Amino acid sequence: VRLVESGGGLVQPGGSLRLSCAASGFRFSRYAMNWYRQAPGKERELVATITSDGGTSNVLDSMRGRFTISRDNAKNTVYLQMNSLKPEDTAMYYCRAAGRYDYWGQGTQVTVSS
Repeated sequence: VRLVESGGGLVQPGGSLRLSCAASGFRFSRYAMNWYRQAPGKERELVATITSDGGTSNVLDSMRGRFTISRDNAKNTVYLQMNSLKPEDTAMYYCRAAGRYDYWGQGTQVTVSS
């Protein structure tokens, strides 16, 4: 089982990034997918969720309107589109597969700074 995040990096405030999480080794289409983030010195927090079929998604209130979660079950990949990034969005971003079992990726770093 693998979850591999990518797409992080350094971006200026107001910029955009698209994170990807590629899954393998399990039946991706049967799992809800989540994005979490953890900033230094802070607890890990849930950012966004999407159901196994992609029919329902939700983004944390503080990020709603700026972040969008989506998935492509044919590619076994979940995405997090992040727009209008702020310095406080700086964190390690993780994807998680939630279903019969619980799987986590290793994370991708997002740094928002001028």
